[in-house]
Amino acid sequence: MKRLAPLLLLAAAPLHAESPEIVSAEATEAAGGWRIVVTLRHPDTGWDHYADGWEVLAPDGTRLGVRELTHPHVNEQPFTRSLSAIAIPEPIRQITIRARCSRDGWSEDSFTIPLPRAD
Repeated sequence: MKRLAPLLLLAAAPLHAESPEIVSAEATEAAGGWRIVVTLRHPDTGWDHYADGWEVLAPDGTRLGVRELTHPHVNEQPFTRSLSAIAIPEPIRQITIRARCSRDGWSEDSFTIPLPRAD
């Protein structure tokens, strides 16, 4: 029975799904603000578990924008979505993107990109 104990403990441990992976992100400045384009990969299984959003953060952690993803992308991986008209204050030279999963919440991983500002 002692040999089974470690296996039983392992079986009782909670299973955590993979966090959404940010494959790429880019920022483009336009007249109405910034447009952020993000490509995500996540093992969506359906309405019970899917990548359901991403956010744009300033270097100090202030949320500048959030893109809600309203449905699973089971057969569309990776997938790309954008968010437009984001106001990013002039002194900011880079932003961070963080993704969220409907089951596990916000990912601890993030993706930082420079802002191509005209100086």
